[in-house]
Amino acid sequence: MIKVAFLGAGRMASAIINSLLTSKLYHPNELICTSAEDGTGESLSVQTGILYTDNLETLFTEAETLVLAFKPQQLRDISSDHARLSAGKLVISILAGITIEKLESKFSQTDKIIRSMPNTPGQIGAGITCFASREKISDDDITIVEKILGALGPAILVSEECLDAVTAVSGSGPAYLFEFVAALRDGGVKAGLNEDLAYKLALETALGASRLLARTKETPEILRDLVSSPGGTTLAGLEVMKTRNFREIMTDTVLAAKKRSIELAKE
Repeated sequence: MIKVAFLGAGRMASAIINSLLTSKLYHPNELICTSAEDGTGESLSVQTGILYTDNLETLFTEAETLVLAFKPQQLRDISSDHARLSAGKLVISILAGITIEKLESKFSQTDKIIRSMPNTPGQIGAGITCFASREKISDDDITIVEKILGALGPAILVSEECLDAVTAVSGSGPAYLFEFVAALRDGGVKAGLNEDLAYKLALETALGASRLLARTKETPEILRDLVSSPGGTTLAGLEVMKTRNFREIMTDTVLAAKKRSIELAKE
């Protein structure tokens, strides 16, 4: 019996499928995928042993759970005839900017609709995903959702009202961290290091500091102060960040991303 069907076979779908199989939560013959005519679905099937079909009627009819993992603009390409076949099924969307209301208008035959916001570190199982449902779904369905989305990292149930802010923090957040590492690298170069060494130092420092923060359970502020000796080098650098309103810049960055998320949901 087919348990989960993936509409889309890109990086996120591949990450979920590979993790589900590696952890033996599903057998290959319980998963099926389809994709655009770009060969990604066939390739994923060959790599993982899961089933593949280009027949949407088969996919919608036989699977118990549907995972929407295609490009958001492709939602309109799903016909009403195929959408009707989702009656009573659990539908999990990882489509950015697509609200539950829009999903409900497409999949009107089921009230078990989940909107989620994963992030790119999920591609290596190091992500975090928040998900929401307009209707109260059963504990059994929540277990399925947590199992599937949990393949990317922790999965947290929130209200849909939170998802635009979630998008701004964890969805877009990796890009902010990448930019910070790039800036730290560039600062190292200007301080006299060659680019390779500056990048290695910036990258390993970001990795190590993040691990330390996660393991000690201390607040960022406490760990920051432990590094900052009075009159020392760290405090000199932090003073520049304070003078340039670093925290305000990051707050404005998050709010801008949230605003754009809200705009995209209305388009």
